[in-house]
Amino acid sequence: MPKMRAVQVPRANAPFELIEREVPQPGRGQVRIRVQACGICHSDSFTKEGIFPGLHYPRVPGHEVVGLIDAVGPEVPDWKPGVRVGVGWQGGYCGHCASCRRGDFITCQRGQIPGITYDGGYADYMLAPFEALASIPQELSSADAAPLMCAGITTYNALRHCGAQPGELVAILGIGGLGHLGVQFAARMGFRTVAIARGADKGALAKKLGARHYIDTTAQDMAAELTQLGGARAILATVTDARTMSAAVNGLGVDGRLMIVGASAEPIEVSPLALIAARRSLQGWPSGTSSDSEDTLAFSVLAQIRPMIEQYPLERAAEAYDHMMSGKARFRVVLTTS
Repeated sequence: MPKMRAVQVPRANAPFELIEREVPQPGRGQVRIRVQACGICHSDSFTKEGIFPGLHYPRVPGHEVVGLIDAVGPEVPDWKPGVRVGVGWQGGYCGHCASCRRGDFITCQRGQIPGITYDGGYADYMLAPFEALASIPQELSSADAAPLMCAGITTYNALRHCGAQPGELVAILGIGGLGHLGVQFAARMGFRTVAIARGADKGALAKKLGARHYIDTTAQDMAAELTQLGGARAILATVTDARTMSAAVNGLGVDGRLMIVGASAEPIEVSPLALIAARRSLQGWPSGTSSDSEDTLAFSVLAQIRPMIEQYPLERAAEAYDHMMSGKARFRVVLTTS
């Protein structure tokens, strides 16, 4: 049988292993993807550290996948070999739970996630259910498209559901793997965009990405600064520090909404009075479906939005993962297989 390379986690908190295994064969409703690029996301730590419920090992991480359909299993409509596709966090759904019956596939009670519930994109080949596939526009390289399958869709989808209208004040909290895309999306959507981060050194980058204002939290009170600008209609929280999110709430204007996409297990602390007085609200937003991915990709092409990436070959996945986890990557790390 033909062989392929894969980078797997043998057990929780164990070092990555570069192994050789047989190329998998697609089953009913599946396609096989010859992986060209796979982004490394902070959520890959769920697999590496064993903190996601129900994980089975060994497991190949990776849910920011772009590649070519290589083979098609039975009962796969429309998709053909040779088509370039992407797979993101939403890697399949059951179709019959209460959420799916309402068409809310991202909250499927039995939803699948590449790299967690089945083997993901740290490999030369992977299998995926056809409903998880998004078509990749020819204007995007595979390496640029990969981070858009998670970081891109998460920020774009949250912003377009944040309730703000063009011209209103929208803040992006954090300029990192998610935030540097969030600033670009917010600016191109027509929002009066504020970037918030630690350190004066990020101010120039924020303006280059499209922000009209920059708030340095090491020298300024972010809530006070936002209030002086009129109060934010929405704040997209891309950081993973719950205390920083808590401190942002008072910077919301009337009917302002804190959109939370940075995953943290720590509680956000806010007084009921702070919410009641100006009808403020907090809302989490989980990624999106494959059709949301296609919307994200199309908008990125139209608005000329690209992630800032560092590329590593597949065999250096362990080094690339450590670089991402160190916080020193600028700003997304992508594995390539060629």
